Formats: sequence, structure tokens, C-alpha cells
Amino acid sequence: QVQLVESGGGLVQAGGSLRLSCAPSVRTSSTYHIGWFRRAPGKEREFVSAISRGGGTTDYADSVKGRFVISRDNAKNTVFLQMNSLQPEDTAVYYCAASIRLSLSSTAAGYGYWGQGTQVTVST
Repeated sequence: QVQLVESGGGLVQAGGSLRLSCAPSVRTSSTYHIGWFRRAPGKEREFVSAISRGGGTTDYADSVKGRFVISRDNAKNTVFLQMNSLQPEDTAVYYCAASIRLSLSSTAAGYGYWGQGTQVTVST
């Protein structure tokens, strides 16, 4: 059983930056891919980004490509999502999730463990 705790959300003005952190309860570097998803008010949950177990492979949604950067510090057992040039449409609850599947997944069904989420609000 993996528990995931997100942190780093908050309120930021458009154009600003935030860095989200995801801290799993167990060491995940050799076992779990980690993904970030978000759910905006009135919308479906959507994929944001994912990183492979060793950190060598990453994936991004087109809407965040070039603005967000995912990374993992396996020594600290933490995954980060650096979010730059934030826009009001990035406002959502952001969730990190862990996957034991062989391949990196961009679908929620590929992840078996989820955090509680952290709110990101981008004002105009």
C-alpha cells in the first residue's frame, strides 16, 4: 500500500510559478512510476505529467508542455512538478498518483494509488 501526500499548492497570479511536491510513504524509485493529474471545477480529471521509476522518461500533456517540468529526487523519495507561466485555466486540484505498470501511463486507470490533492488557484 502506497500513500501519497501532495504539497505546494496555493494562490498565484497569472504568469507566476509554483512547485508541487509528492511524497510517497514508501520508497518508489525502483518500483513506481509517478504521475500528476488535475481536476478543474466542473471538468473531468485530466493527465498533466508523469515520470518513470528511474526518472529517465517523462511525459506531458500538450496543454502544459514547455511550461511544466516533472522531476524526481530518488534520494529524497520525492517527485516535483515545477509549474511556470501559470494561467487561470491551470486552476485545479492537483493529484499525484503511483503506478506499478510496466510502461509509463497517461491515463488515470494506469495508477492504483492516489493522494488527496492540493489546490492550485491562478488569478488574473
